[in-house]
Amino acid sequence: MIGGLVLAAGGGSRFGGGKLLAELDGRSLLEHALAAVAAVPAIERVVVVLGAGAERVAREADLGGAEVVVCEDWAEGIAASLRAGVAALADCEAIVITLGDQPFVTAAAIAEIAGHADAPAPAVRAVFDGRPGHPVLLKRELYERVGELRGDLGARDLLAAAGVLEVECGALFPPDDVDTRADLEAARRRLAG
Repeated sequence: MIGGLVLAAGGGSRFGGGKLLAELDGRSLLEHALAAVAAVPAIERVVVVLGAGAERVAREADLGGAEVVVCEDWAEGIAASLRAGVAALADCEAIVITLGDQPFVTAAAIAEIAGHADAPAPAVRAVFDGRPGHPVLLKRELYERVGELRGDLGARDLLAAAGVLEVECGALFPPDDVDTRADLEAARRRLAG
């Protein structure tokens, strides 16, 4: 079984708070990300990790049936969210990880990464013109090591040490995330035209 994990626990401090609920093309940023994961047939379970403002996000966003995990330690950084999400999906053979603030991620890109679940590498990562990004697939053999991660660095060093298969996804979607209000305006301009 392949699980889908959407990391959405951060406080959005550079945005001024409330980032995941910010509207883009009639839906929140988080709803865009969740819809892409939910549209991939290979993904059987979807978990969204919430943290800052979790109650409000769960109440106001359409989570599309995703299981909610609240990361109480969200302020530690992305490692805490990753630990919480991987623990919730520990029964899966592999987990595809996306970010709640990447509204342009597509089901095609997620499916492309999930489609490499049988590759011999313990992890698969999307790259964009050679630059690492998300989605990222982790296999069960890395879950325990994810549990050891701390801080705001994510799994970059873990992936490098374990050996990651890189899959070019630049033709499938722009890897832009929304960190600031200017980023949101740029995303709106992209959609407009």
